[in-house]
Amino acid sequence: MKIDVLTLFPNMFDAVFGESIIKRAIDSKKVSINFHNIRDYTKDKHKKVDDKPFGGGPGMVLGPQPVFDAVESVKKRNRNAMVILMSPQGELFTQATAYRLSEKKGIIIISGHYEGIDERIRDIVDEEISIGNYILTGGELPAMVVIDAIVRLIPGVLGDSESSKYESFPFGLLEYPQYTRPAVYNQTNPALPKKEISSLRKGGMKVPDILLSGNHKLINSWRRKESILRTINKRPDLINNIRQLEVT
Repeated sequence: MKIDVLTLFPNMFDAVFGESIIKRAIDSKKVSINFHNIRDYTKDKHKKVDDKPFGGGPGMVLGPQPVFDAVESVKKRNRNAMVILMSPQGELFTQATAYRLSEKKGIIIISGHYEGIDERIRDIVDEEISIGNYILTGGELPAMVVIDAIVRLIPGVLGDSESSKYESFPFGLLEYPQYTRPAVYNQTNPALPKKEISSLRKGGMKVPDILLSGNHKLINSWRRKESILRTINKRPDLINNIRQLEVT
C-alpha cells in the first residue's frame, strides 16, 4: 500500500511513524508512507497557502491552488489512489472503515488546517472522514489515527495474523478480559481502601478458573459472554452489533 499525506506540518509525523509497528511495516516494505508539504506547491512568492474567507469571518481558509496541484503531482506516482479529506464534516471513522481502507492499493490523505478549506477542494475528494465530534487544531492527528488503524490490518504487519481479530470492535463488540501470569496476584495496593486490601490478603487477585482449564471450547464461550457483557456495561450504544451477531 502507498499512503501519501498532504500537510502543512510534515514533521509532526516523525515521532509517531518512526517507532513501533508502523516503522517495522515501512522498513519491511509492507507500506510506503510519504509526506508532502502543501506549502511546497503554492505559486505564491511568499509561500502563502491561505487567505481570508469571502464574506468575512474569523480565521484563514486553506486555498485551492496548492492542494489541487499537490494532489495532481502525487497522483502521477500513486495513480489510482483514493483521496481522503480529514474533516469534522466527514463520516465517523470506525473499525469497519479501517478494514475497508486497508484493502486499497493507494490512499492520499489531505490534512486541513486553519479555519477550514476552500469548498472547491471537496471536488477532488473521494471521501471525508472524521475521528470524532470534537475540535482539533488540524487534520494531522486524525490522519495519524487513521493511518495507524489501517496499517496494522495490512497482511504481515502484525506479528500474529490472528491478533487483530480478537481486539475490541472487529465484530462490533469490546474485547473480553485478558490475563497473564501469575495466576494469583498477591501484591497489596496502598491506594486501595482497607477493606479491599484485607480481601486481597486472604485470597489474592485470581485469574478466572475457566482460563486455566485448558478447555478451549469453554474458554471461547466464556470470552464471548464476557465480551457481550462488557459491551453492554461500558458501551451500550453498540448493543445493535450484539443483536446482529445473534442473528448471524
